[in-house]
Amino acid sequence: MPATDLPLLVKAAELAGDIACRFTGPEARSWDKPGGAGPVTEADLAVNAMLEDMLQKARPGYGWLSEETEDSAARLSRDRVFIIDPIDGTRSFAQGSRTWAHSIAVAEKGVVTAAVIYLPQRELMYTAAKGQGAACNGAPIRVSSALDLSITEVLAAKPNLHAHHWLGGTPPAFIRSYRPSLAYRLAKVADGRFGAMLTLRPSWEWDIAAGDLLLREAGGTITDRTGTPLRFNNPAPRLNGVVAGGSALHRALLDALDPDSPGITGH
Repeated sequence: MPATDLPLLVKAAELAGDIACRFTGPEARSWDKPGGAGPVTEADLAVNAMLEDMLQKARPGYGWLSEETEDSAARLSRDRVFIIDPIDGTRSFAQGSRTWAHSIAVAEKGVVTAAVIYLPQRELMYTAAKGQGAACNGAPIRVSSALDLSITEVLAAKPNLHAHHWLGGTPPAFIRSYRPSLAYRLAKVADGRFGAMLTLRPSWEWDIAAGDLLLREAGGTITDRTGTPLRFNNPAPRLNGVVAGGSALHRALLDALDPDSPGITGH
């Protein structure tokens, strides 16, 4: 099914981009979700409504997990499930930035098999299907082959560098960079622009699912913060952080992390 699902996801992402780009960032109505769950805009909801209608009509047997749809245990009984973030990087979108993405994936029995990360305002369409490699705008992509973490750019927010996360109280030397969208961070590691990324906070599946397959199909390694491979469509759809990159850089980061450190609440 990955080969037939991917064209569907690409078409859905293109339509999502058309809808989102009709809104103008700061002028789109926005509000905060209950419980400190972050902001949402009218664009998020418009994109979600289109995706839910289109994708569920195309694949009525698939389950559904989206940031902007109330979760239902019905998805747990389905072998295949859509995992969707209608707009990843909503804060950036609301501020008028171009660095936000549509993240759309299909997982089968916990493993992502088809994925798209689309940044319409940057004209970047990242795609992957299980066993078929990863691409950006149709051109194959690969993770960085860098071996030396100390001279590598790693995408990580500042809270990830707090001493208590690292053995010996000091993070390893690397060049820290940041992008607001988790999906985009994963895509930029998959295409080799950055060597690795990490987030040590609990992470929602919809932020990570599409990037998980991109990384793996681009030759990279991606796990949670303990080194455990990621599984999706969990009853509580959160992952124990994410560490991703080329195999050598991924290993170097994992080896430096304190496995007994608590998670963080920042990005």
